Amino acid sequence: MGFYSMLEFFHKGGMFMYPILLVFVIGLAIALERWFRLTRIRSVNRKMWNQLYPMLIKGQFDKVTDVVGNDKSTIAQMLGMGLARQGAVRRREDIEIAMEESMMEIIPRLEARTPYVALLSNIATLLGLLGTIMGLIEAFTAVANANPAEKADLLSASISVAMNTTAFGLMSAIPLLLFHAKLTSTTGQIVDSLEMASVKALNSISTFQRRRLETKQAHSGDNPHDATRASQ
Repeated sequence: MGFYSMLEFFHKGGMFMYPILLVFVIGLAIALERWFRLTRIRSVNRKMWNQLYPMLIKGQFDKVTDVVGNDKSTIAQMLGMGLARQGAVRRREDIEIAMEESMMEIIPRLEARTPYVALLSNIATLLGLLGTIMGLIEAFTAVANANPAEKADLLSASISVAMNTTAFGLMSAIPLLLFHAKLTSTTGQIVDSLEMASVKALNSISTFQRRRLETKQAHSGDNPHDATRASQ
């Protein structure tokens, strides 16, 4: 379908083509903004995690705290809140609660405006159907007063024009639904990566604390033994 054919198709659809086009443009703008935003968040989180994970394994929590304090990524926000609690109480449960609290703040920001894409897709479909119904009503009204010999031709032409709004509504709704599915999938992947990072960070903290406790116990156990040997 060429450009002029598209213009003719749009023009024959009637007044309902304009609100459908407006809905599609708004939905597309929201979808593109969300897609670029989520793609950037995922990329920044992956880069930040690759930088922080080696530090967590080594137990360099103060260094990690300094790094996340100067970063505004979602993963830095989550780990920063957890590490701040780790420095105060050093209990896994409290650190986990702090990270979950941070996740409750992050997830709504990731999902912001995404439901509107699906809503606008449904609105485009309904506007297309409404335009078709209104076009059919006008068509049958016009045919009722027409010459009987011309009724069949007029009715078929009017129905063809009325169907344009349904077709355009579906042409607008389908891409928006695909965008919504992609945005939902990307948001889920980001949330899963944050949960994975949270668990790995908690395990690193627990492992480091357990090793430090074992080292202290080993040192405290060596001293009485040495003292006994010296008295003999």
